[in-house]
Amino acid sequence: MDKFFLEAKVLWAQVDANMHLRHSAYADFAAQARLEMLERLGMDIKVMQEVKIGPILFREETVYLREVLLGHSVSVTCLLSKCREDGSRWSFLQEIIRNDGVLAARVQVDGAWIDTLKRKLTAPPEAFRERFLKELPRTGDFVLEPVPDKTAQQG
Repeated sequence: MDKFFLEAKVLWAQVDANMHLRHSAYADFAAQARLEMLERLGMDIKVMQEVKIGPILFREETVYLREVLLGHSVSVTCLLSKCREDGSRWSFLQEIIRNDGVLAARVQVDGAWIDTLKRKLTAPPEAFRERFLKELPRTGDFVLEPVPDKTAQQG
């Protein structure tokens, strides 16, 4: 699967008083790229509602490297950098690249799946987990983590 999941033009509403992309618009681009990625895996909003799960974030960190100006276009990557074997928790490294090829920002997120009825963390359905773990592009230093043994933690 391609590592690019979003191409978009910077809109007037996304710039700040300095006439460059406002900080929160970087997060919006990264979030949209992650949703586009899930759609390509067959896990769109409708499917998530049917299986009663949704993605949540624990941490989002953006490092701004170069300005993105009004009129620029950006491409956003999405690479799986870490994931539990059951797909329940994951991390992505994303890059926001200007249309002139300049890396403008790096976004790192750590997240999980939540059962939208029980309001508790959960693993995704097996069919989706398999696609998530096998088809997503990965970073060169990708880490597959074991699922913690809950009985060992309780004792």
